[in-house]
Amino acid sequence: MPSYMHFGQADLLRIRFAVSPLWETQSAVRILKRPDRHGYHLPWLRRIRRAADELDLTALWLLMPQRGHSPDFLGPPPIGPAASFEEEIAAVRRADPEAARHDMAWALSCTPGASDSPQGRAFVADPARAVRELADAMECAWHTLVEPDWPRLRALLEADVAFHSRRLAETGLEGLFADLHPRRRWSEGTLVLTTPGDHVRDLGGQGLMLLPSVFCWPDVVTGFEPPWQPTIAYPARGIGALWAQPTGSAPEALARLLGAKRAAVFLALDEPAGTTALAQLLGLAPSSVSAHLSVLRDAGLLTARRYGHQVLYERTPLGIALAVSSHPVAS
Repeated sequence: MPSYMHFGQADLLRIRFAVSPLWETQSAVRILKRPDRHGYHLPWLRRIRRAADELDLTALWLLMPQRGHSPDFLGPPPIGPAASFEEEIAAVRRADPEAARHDMAWALSCTPGASDSPQGRAFVADPARAVRELADAMECAWHTLVEPDWPRLRALLEADVAFHSRRLAETGLEGLFADLHPRRRWSEGTLVLTTPGDHVRDLGGQGLMLLPSVFCWPDVVTGFEPPWQPTIAYPARGIGALWAQPTGSAPEALARLLGAKRAAVFLALDEPAGTTALAQLLGLAPSSVSAHLSVLRDAGLLTARRYGHQVLYERTPLGIALAVSSHPVAS
């Protein structure tokens, strides 16, 4: 059934984006439980499988039903546009035990038999202890599953934010929401989402947080209940190439013009990216990538824009024309 988010005038002024390492961590944990969602992330799954097998994720999985409510306190809306995992997990540890008890009981009721399981009963009987144990499990999952790849993931998420911020400026809310996901549409002050759940939320002046996610594909996730910040998590752009490795050398003519490594850096910028992400993708030293980016920017082929703690590079119209012309046209 559709879900509805009703906007007032104040809410229209409070639409913002954020990136959350905690959200990506709980989404990564959920993927390990859902083999049907492995498609885009097989290279990552193969690489982390042995380490993941050593994690005990049963407590977290118990609170992640196939359909229905997952505890808001365990995967909350971001506390800021670029909070660290340490800041976010500290907020989880501060969760009110009684609110957590209600949150966990609701999630357990969505999986047959979970409420009567020994662990489910223990969660409800001692929610303060459950919060500590769940936060510990989430922190272990972060260090094992997400932290090693966080620079690459963060770069993709921040590139998505940069793209959709421009779309908001160019097309307004209707164009933005149409771009984010085919399951959502804007209609006379209401955002309508085609989701498995049934959810109605009056934003009440809190506005809306938009959260790009690598691991939530293909779902759009909403349903945060008051007093939580109204939030929608949606699949980030570009995840199809997220785990791709360099496929070879740049086209010969472009390599002669720019040099092989500089051409590789230039052609890797199909989406805005930062120095660290490009260095990891191409197997080059960050200092070398930084030098190439500076030359390309000075030549008018790239533009640079600061987002949070890093600088994102993308092609200028001249750079786009050069990139397109460097690929032979199939006859």
